[in-house]
Amino acid sequence: MTDDVAFLSAARLGRAFARRELSPVEVTRHLLERIARLDPELRCWITVTSERALHEARAAEAAIGNGAVRGPLHGVPIGIKDLVDVAGVRCTSGSRILAEQVSARDAAVTERLAAAGAVLLGKQNLHEFAYGVTTGVSAFGVCRNPWNRERVPGGSSGGAGAALAAGLGALAVGTDTGGSIRIPAAACGVVGLKPTLGRVSRRGVFPLAWSLDHVGPLARTVEDTALMLGAIAGHDAEDPWSSRRGTEDFTRDLERGAAGMRMGIASQWLADVAPEVAAAVEEAVARIEALGARRVALAAPSLERVYTAFHAIMASEASAAHERWMRERPGDYQEPTHRALAIGYTIAAVDYVNARREQARLRHEIAGWFESCDVVIGPTLPSTALAVGEPVSREPLEAWNRFTVPFNLTGLPAISLPCGFDGDGLPIGLQIAGRAFDEATVVRVARAYERDTEWNSRRPPGVD
Repeated sequence: MTDDVAFLSAARLGRAFARRELSPVEVTRHLLERIARLDPELRCWITVTSERALHEARAAEAAIGNGAVRGPLHGVPIGIKDLVDVAGVRCTSGSRILAEQVSARDAAVTERLAAAGAVLLGKQNLHEFAYGVTTGVSAFGVCRNPWNRERVPGGSSGGAGAALAAGLGALAVGTDTGGSIRIPAAACGVVGLKPTLGRVSRRGVFPLAWSLDHVGPLARTVEDTALMLGAIAGHDAEDPWSSRRGTEDFTRDLERGAAGMRMGIASQWLADVAPEVAAAVEEAVARIEALGARRVALAAPSLERVYTAFHAIMASEASAAHERWMRERPGDYQEPTHRALAIGYTIAAVDYVNARREQARLRHEIAGWFESCDVVIGPTLPSTALAVGEPVSREPLEAWNRFTVPFNLTGLPAISLPCGFDGDGLPIGLQIAGRAFDEATVVRVARAYERDTEWNSRRPPGVD
């Protein structure tokens, strides 16, 4: 089996399995061999469930052989971020504090992927407790970007982004509180979709900030994120934040193209980004415009105001979640995580309340955007992947995730997909956001652009 198979999309693998053109067992074995060979340097994985993966692959192959195909993900190998529960497997959250914790029950998203017939390769590395954007802080080692091992893969779902870019799995489950699905997607040149708040259950997922956390897919293609979202979305009575909306087929309109779409562009958000990022995003917008979409100018809210509110909410809620351990086991945190959590205890209640008021204003303002446009398009990140160990600013106008946080505060769906490379060969991400529960339009426009480019066909050096 050639390494080309490791870079096939989940959709193509699923179709090949259903037609018995490929074996889920052989593909799973091949990926496990690649993980054993490449991951000691990349550190994408915390726990690799080799025996379980091969058992599930054999079961999938037997069921498919008997004509019992469960759907497009049956037999497809996946990774799950290591703060999402998988029964019988340790769930560390990237921390010494939970290094030996074994989950007693599957998270809702794990249950749904198992029902879809996906094959679990293991649990993926993350920034400790998801509290960071680099995956450079983990009790299980610094995760490296496959495009350049001296750069970070983004975070906090960095193990997922790096594994997909390196061909160490076909799909991944990530979480996103301030960009943690979209940031590694952009930094690693893959695709990450943050659904609408409440679209996917968070039961069984260790929280970072209870009012901002989202669970969603990372993949190598837009189609794969749509397929995976279809498998994991839906109401969960055990999650009080779960929407009562039913499931839907997010691939239904995927190939309808961008013609007639109105794309909102906030030019202010392109004013202070790396020149190569600005150029790539402008070129992507022009390409989508050439596909029949219409550009609409938007007046963007103050990023300083938005990010300040976001940080007050996230820091307060994160520190509340860690109150007992911060008292009883402060020395077991990585130092940057401890320092970040300590900030939350300095935020006054009045500041938290004012931040929630700002959040409400932002929701109203951005909801107004969608009276004149169908999607909002801009950069995912202001620059390409940072150097390992490079300090990450929390200053509102310098924060690496300043373009992603508005869609966490509003809970709106947003996707990141590759739109080019900088002069150092590092991927650039394009962000497309949409109305609440209108992921179908978001992936439709993203797919129109993806189909007209070849960015996701490139592979990092040294992964074959």
